[in-house]
Amino acid sequence: MFAAEARGLEFLEQARAIRVPKVLLLSSVHERPSFLLLEFIRSAAPRRDFDEELGRGLSLLHRAGAPGFGFAQANFIGRLPQSNREHATWAEFYRAERLEPQLRAAIDEGRAPPGLQRDFARLFQRLPGLTAESAAPARVHGDLWSGNLLIDERGAPCLIDPAVYGGAREMDLAMMRLFGGFGPRVFSAYDEAFPLAAGHAERVQLYQLYPLLVHVNLFGGGYVESVRRALSAYV
Repeated sequence: MFAAEARGLEFLEQARAIRVPKVLLLSSVHERPSFLLLEFIRSAAPRRDFDEELGRGLSLLHRAGAPGFGFAQANFIGRLPQSNREHATWAEFYRAERLEPQLRAAIDEGRAPPGLQRDFARLFQRLPGLTAESAAPARVHGDLWSGNLLIDERGAPCLIDPAVYGGAREMDLAMMRLFGGFGPRVFSAYDEAFPLAAGHAERVQLYQLYPLLVHVNLFGGGYVESVRRALSAYV
């Protein structure tokens, strides 16, 4: 987990778009106890243009791109393993490495009814058409909720706890909208700097399906109804 976190922070830092804590020291494979030492980020009040800076910075992060749809190593979302095997298209990656593993785990563990698989099968048939806007992979944070955003000592944004990969940039934006905590100016500043593809509003629930399935597997079946509601827009 520590090695994956370090690699993810370095992947974000390479974009030189939004600050992340510097990785100072990582324990070796055989070292016990394992540890990850990060730069300490002091906190301050957000400056007046914080939302605009976050929106523009996120657009730069996404524009930095990635070598393909996937990532060089597996990592984690929360405490759950996240496979990042590379695929030729975003639709293939989103189905095989994001939705299918979480759906399978939810059903196998009895957190979701087996019938949910039928609804997802219908979605998977439509997925290439629904995701056609993602021709090139963006450099995404992968777990961008408000708890993974810090305000540094300058009042500027700083990202932590990534679950990185090359994917659709709308994934980060959809997750930001799922749990709140981001002002409307963040999204408008993003769109001004890096205009979104046509139909992006209709894809928000599509890209919220992954974090919702993750929440089913982390916190139980209470999130199944949220999954069903998101699915109903597409099947």
